[in-house]
Amino acid sequence: MGFNCGIVGLPNVGKSTLFNALTATAAAEAANFPFTTIEPNVGRVSVPDTRLDKLTEIVKPAKTIPTQLEFVDIAGLVRGASKGEGLGNQFLANIREVDAILHVLRCFEEDNVTHVEGSVDPMRDAETIETELMLADLESLEKRIDPLTKKIRGGDKDAKATLELVELAIDALREGRPARSVTPKDDRVNLFRQLQLLTAKPMLYVCNVEEEAAATGNEKSEAVTKWAREQGSDAIVVSAKIEAEVATLDDADDKAEFLESIGLKEPGLHQLIRAGFRLLSLITFFTAGPKEVRAWTIPLGMEAAAAGGTIHTDFERGFIAAATIAYDDFIACGGEQEAKDAGKMRLEGRDYIVQDGDVIVFRFNV
Repeated sequence: MGFNCGIVGLPNVGKSTLFNALTATAAAEAANFPFTTIEPNVGRVSVPDTRLDKLTEIVKPAKTIPTQLEFVDIAGLVRGASKGEGLGNQFLANIREVDAILHVLRCFEEDNVTHVEGSVDPMRDAETIETELMLADLESLEKRIDPLTKKIRGGDKDAKATLELVELAIDALREGRPARSVTPKDDRVNLFRQLQLLTAKPMLYVCNVEEEAAATGNEKSEAVTKWAREQGSDAIVVSAKIEAEVATLDDADDKAEFLESIGLKEPGLHQLIRAGFRLLSLITFFTAGPKEVRAWTIPLGMEAAAAGGTIHTDFERGFIAAATIAYDDFIACGGEQEAKDAGKMRLEGRDYIVQDGDVIVFRFNV
């Protein structure tokens, strides 16, 4: 089961530098001109989780495997993209394929790095991309009205429900609100998702600041953060340049010393990865045995049988029970057998909603 975040933004805001740092590769060329990233580059990164380290200390497995999150570096967008300007059509097609959006905004001044708009204004840049996405959604929705109307005349009940959602989304977009501001009824959430609207995707704003502001942010990033929260989104602060430097350091002590020297407790990318995880409403459960301790990613609210299916289809098909220990109990007791002896292991059925941090042994028979 894959989950991905698309990294978007205007040209020259630091998208590719951030992507390179995330994946610790040079897969995406970072250069001072628009459209350096033509095809979307994809990188998978480990999700930092101290719980995995503590489980490893107790279990002492042969190997430890973290869960991963996928990032997609998408070509820079310019004003008019919804009408095909620049690489607009390609940008919009690529962004439809991702689960969530990380919108990188330039919050630093640097004379030798040009800005496509001629000046640095992250609020204007945020509005530019949001407007292009809304215009693309509006055009897409308006094209659906006539076909849906014809289906309704033929007695199609699903078409009637879909048209109502389309009209709700159109009203929001015409008022200047993204589709994510629309709250469909519980029984229509999946139908709304099927509209595949760009502005319905969860959005996180990433403020790329100068090195000196990496730990504290600056006036521009503060303005973005305030605005994002008013929109029901969130924002984080990173310095892509610093993250690129950290990515070149192989020694953990060297990394820690470098970060401490600039007032950071951890790389900003760790914060970014965890933020992406939250943005997608994901949780982690663990399996822990002598062969491996492993973290697994599932959506919030997934049932035990389906969670087992993320490991192997046989686990779901032949599901019997999920022997479950809460993470805190596993650590406090000092291991699986100790937790079981203390009465902390529960046998959960297939409909059990897996909780973040659960340590699970799946029992199955096929």
